[in-house]
Amino acid sequence: MSEVEQKTVEQAPAEQKTAAPATRLPRPVLAALLLAVAAVVFGAVHWFQDRGADDELRRELARRLAEMDVQNKEAASRSAQAANALREAEVKLGVLEAKLAESQSQQIALEALYQELSRNRDEWAFADIEQSVLLASQQLQIAANVRAALIGLENAEARLQRLDQPRYAGLKRALARDIEKLKALPLTDIYGSSARLDDVIAAVDKLPLAMDARARPDKAGDKVAAAADTPGWERVLREAWAEMKQLVRIQRSGVQDAALLAPDQAYFLRENLKLRLSSARLALLTRDTRAYQGDLRNALAALETHFERKDAAVIAAAGTLRKLQAAQLQAELPDLAETLEALRKLRLPRARPAG
Repeated sequence: MSEVEQKTVEQAPAEQKTAAPATRLPRPVLAALLLAVAAVVFGAVHWFQDRGADDELRRELARRLAEMDVQNKEAASRSAQAANALREAEVKLGVLEAKLAESQSQQIALEALYQELSRNRDEWAFADIEQSVLLASQQLQIAANVRAALIGLENAEARLQRLDQPRYAGLKRALARDIEKLKALPLTDIYGSSARLDDVIAAVDKLPLAMDARARPDKAGDKVAAAADTPGWERVLREAWAEMKQLVRIQRSGVQDAALLAPDQAYFLRENLKLRLSSARLALLTRDTRAYQGDLRNALAALETHFERKDAAVIAAAGTLRKLQAAQLQAELPDLAETLEALRKLRLPRARPAG
């Protein structure tokens, strides 16, 4: 046995000797040791339990965070959609506001126009009445058309009645008096008479002259004689005699002292008659009674002197001229001075504020 082994063998009993007394601990120490071990075990168990709770808490927290992340993403998506919808709503609201502003401006313009129309309705009505009276005066003085002037004054009176304003009372009275004056006048159909003169003028070229009227030969006797059974030499002599009679002709015109006119003179005679009738028509339109009667008288004399009196067309033309000659024209027509003066008095207060 070596020395090392001997030393080891020798030291082992010594260690056993020393260790033997150590196992014999006192009870209080042993109890304390047991308590410490129990405390350690309890702490370890509690630590392990706390550690499991922490893990569960961490997992729950992670799950909750994941859910919140999903919810946040959904909220972000909804927020983006809401923002887009808000922008679209703002665009639509802007369009609606523009249309509302336009409609409001149009409404304001319409209200202003309506107010202006309401203010100027009386002015326009008065202008219409004044225009009607002025046109009636022109028809009366220039064209001597009593019927047209009467219609114009009656229209002005109807407008005044619709207005029904006391300040137009004087104008109403003046209109009523002038209307009564026109109604009291004998109405002459100026344009109808002018149309009848035009018909006579158009028929002048077709009227037969007195010198053109010829006594008709007995053609029936000639035909009977020709049809008789006569010798040939006798028929030849009759035809020769008929040709000789054509060289010189003597006949009755049926008109005493009928003027014999050359063809060119007959043309001028017709043109002179048409000029007379045209002059009579002009005098009719200008209300010149003296010239009208004189032209009709001369035209009728020429018609009876130089034209065939028994012809139906000549008889009709002469009858038309006699009827026109019998119609009396108004020598003097009213001038509507009272109504025009009433209009002038109403016009002056309107013109002063404008100045």
